[in-house]
Amino acid sequence: LFPNWKEEGAPLNTPVAGDEVYFLLSPTASAKAPHWAIPKPMHNDGNYVISLGNVVRWLAAKAEELEVMLFPGFAASEILFNEDGSVKGVATGDMGVSRTGEHKHSYTPGYELHAKYTLFAEGCRGHLGKQLISHFELDKDADPQHYGIGIKELWDIDPSKHKPGLVLHGSGWPLSETGSTGGWWLYHAENNQVTLGLITDLSYKNPWLSPFDEMQRLKHHPVLKQYLEGGKRVSYGARAVVKGGLHSLPKLTFPGGLLIGDDAGFLNFSKIKGSHTAMKSGMLAAEGLFDALKAGRAGGDEVVEYTEKFKASWLHEELFKARNFGAAMHKFGGSIPGLLMGGGFNFIDQNIFGGKLPVTLRDTTPDYQAMGLAADYARIEYPKPDGKISFDKLSSVFISNTNHEEDQPIHLTLKNPDIPLTENLPKYAEPAQRYCPAGVYEVVSNDDGSQRFQINAQNCVHCKTCDIKDPAQNINWVVPEGGGGPNYPNM
Repeated sequence: LFPNWKEEGAPLNTPVAGDEVYFLLSPTASAKAPHWAIPKPMHNDGNYVISLGNVVRWLAAKAEELEVMLFPGFAASEILFNEDGSVKGVATGDMGVSRTGEHKHSYTPGYELHAKYTLFAEGCRGHLGKQLISHFELDKDADPQHYGIGIKELWDIDPSKHKPGLVLHGSGWPLSETGSTGGWWLYHAENNQVTLGLITDLSYKNPWLSPFDEMQRLKHHPVLKQYLEGGKRVSYGARAVVKGGLHSLPKLTFPGGLLIGDDAGFLNFSKIKGSHTAMKSGMLAAEGLFDALKAGRAGGDEVVEYTEKFKASWLHEELFKARNFGAAMHKFGGSIPGLLMGGGFNFIDQNIFGGKLPVTLRDTTPDYQAMGLAADYARIEYPKPDGKISFDKLSSVFISNTNHEEDQPIHLTLKNPDIPLTENLPKYAEPAQRYCPAGVYEVVSNDDGSQRFQINAQNCVHCKTCDIKDPAQNINWVVPEGGGGPNYPNM
């Protein structure tokens, strides 16, 4: 996108200087994988450790130099349609609406933004993208999409322990204790900082599992703890990641618009990376739109050139080679033997056959259907945080710089308000209390002994996990008032 990015000052300052992969076998034991045994897509030679937030801010400045008009603080809340059913554009949300739906003195109606073509680039589980996929049946020929929840922290560490460019990845404990799949990372960035996190695949079965608490446990393993001791946690965040790959991609075009980035699902799970694929999808979309506009088309039609360019690009080839990676890990499971078998399959597929093994694995169970009954699993008792390495949810949300106008409609809507207590609580011990990494959902006892389902929407870090994992598919995430949500400096 910017061939001369270095001369233009893009914030890519820390080249990868070391690349290590570990299997965590227990709370204290680990095995370091030899470099030759690591699937090739996980090699990071030539990559950089970056703050994606800072790169996006740099890209925003570049866009404005090209006279692109940005609307920070405004959230697209509604899809607009022409009379013929094609997409006309989007509307931003109203401002100054009270929790009860009344207009406050600060009320400002939203804006309608009309265009010949509208590109939807909301990231994983975009709320408008979800509507478009349903409305136009874009996923009717695709496998179900699959997701993970990524929980991330930024730390200032002891300079004597800092190794700029050292990249660590791993899997196994603690998720292996419940047979769940996922993986962790720890990257040494610039300025004596490390970023670390855990991705828990949302195909997990045990309803007692808490991805947040698994992440806090993980940091006590010696492989990670050695870098964190004596350091200070400075930021926290969480976001769902899309990981279904090529077979889960919906149709990319519809009358009047296109899906790009992770609104479609272009992340390459074998690399655990999606920024480069999202950027390429945007470039391909731009080329297709340029052809359409150059030909004098009036808009409202399908830009099929985008799909054609995608199928002829390195992006399609890369996703094809990675098509089995996530499905293999799900198929063999998250136990240590399962991880070894899944890793072995991916080694053969990636390192020997170059991603072209004449076998295609499919993963056709939606993540929300994987949840088991609470009665079938032992309750997980997580250790209390020590306040030095591990922390609780509320102190974590505080350093995510999350802020919402309190007097506004709750943006976490329930299709049926009874389901949390009548279905999810007796069947699954209401798992929203645990899969949410921000303490948004609680089952609270009233004075008369009855219970109520409480939504602390002001805590929401916009990860979208509830929209994905709720076993009844009863929670619908919609945009809050523009400008609300987390603010991630250097994340």
